[in-house]
Order: sequence, then C-alpha cells, then structure tokens
Amino acid sequence: MGDVLKGRGCAWEFEDGGLRITPEPGKKGSKLSMELGARFVPYDALAEVALEADARGRVVLRVVPRQGADPVMSAAAGQLQDSLDPYRLVLPAAKETLAAQYADEMRAAFVERGPAERFLIAGPSVPRSFQAWDGEAAFDGQAVTFTWFSSTASPTKYAAGDRRYPITEIEGVDWHALEDARGSLRLRVRGHQALSNPNNDPASVVFGIGWGATHHSLPFAAAVLDAVQATKAEPLTRR
Repeated sequence: MGDVLKGRGCAWEFEDGGLRITPEPGKKGSKLSMELGARFVPYDALAEVALEADARGRVVLRVVPRQGADPVMSAAAGQLQDSLDPYRLVLPAAKETLAAQYADEMRAAFVERGPAERFLIAGPSVPRSFQAWDGEAAFDGQAVTFTWFSSTASPTKYAAGDRRYPITEIEGVDWHALEDARGSLRLRVRGHQALSNPNNDPASVVFGIGWGATHHSLPFAAAVLDAVQATKAEPLTRR
C-alpha cells in the first residue's frame, strides 16, 4: 500500500500499518470530519470494510472500527447519520474497481474483528470547548467545566452555580445528538445521582438549534471519554 485515494472532501492514504484519513478544506467534506482533522486508523482497529453504491450513482468505500476501538464512535453510540460518518469515502463510479482493490487489501490486513479492550484510535485533541443552549462546556484535559448562561440556563442550574468536574471523578459520557431541537451531553460523575431531566442536571448541558451541533459536541464527548479511559489505565501501568 502507500497510495492515496481522494474522494468527496477527504483523502485516504493506505499505509503499511493503517489508514490515514485527511479531510480536505473546501472540498464539501462533513463538518465533523473537518473538526476531527487528520486521523491515523490502525488496521487492527477495524472490523469491516465494504464497497457500496449510493443513490447518486457514486460508490462509497466504508470501514467500520471494532467496537470500543474509537472514542468518537463510542461516544456517538450509533446516532450518526451516514453523511456524518467519518469512515465513509464517497467516490465517482469510475473509481469502483480501484476502490474494490483497496478494500480487499485492507480486509487482508485485519487481525482481530471482535470488541477492543481499549481505544486503538487517538481521541480528538484538547483543549476543547463548545456552546450549548444553557451554558458553555470546556475541557482542558484535566477537568470539564460548565459555565451557565443566565438567559437560558434553568433556574435550578443557575442557582447551583458553575460546575467543574475533574477527569478523575468522571466515569463516562452520555451524548445525545441534537434532534427535533433536543439533545444533551451528560457526564456520569462518581457519587452524583443523574436527574431525569438534563435541563436541571448540573452534570449536563442541553442542546438547541444552533447550539451543541454534532461537529462541536461529539468531538468534545469523545475527548472526555478518551481521557477517562487513559486515567483508569494509569493505576494499572504503575503496578
């Protein structure tokens, strides 16, 4: 391998140990891919590869990470629309034969297809922040901070004050994509009883139209998940 295949808004470079996915600015790629930036995906992090046709007469080369191998897909939990999937390369029909050749070569390089015990693909870079409907979420690699907006945060949240959650106290992240003007990012914090309504839960920020878009909030959730797993692994490496 070592060749480059360019598609709609993205280029895939096939290297000996994995696939390098690089978004190309101004080429109609997805906002999520642009936000994630260039990523290296080891072949041992992949479970499937497929070549399929789309409704516009083009072909789509698609890889699927192993369960638990990628913090982005783990955070997404199956909620991503096809158009936002960072593992799809849309190509003109004329490249179908070439794409099929690359698919076969990648498939031959797969070693394990079952669930991964840890993330095998690097998480999004930090620091990272985004504006939700009721506050700003920030993550510096050490802690997540929620700063409430006086105009849109619920009285319960605003009265409780801004929140800072050290990564050592966070056990996970539940991300719910913005749909029908609703969505949220909720931290699972040790010792904190999550409220059923994220509008009143100080460990959650809620989304709204124009606030908490997937290309901002999902990489944030993935970065936190990646840090949580790394923190849990630290005590094991010290033994």
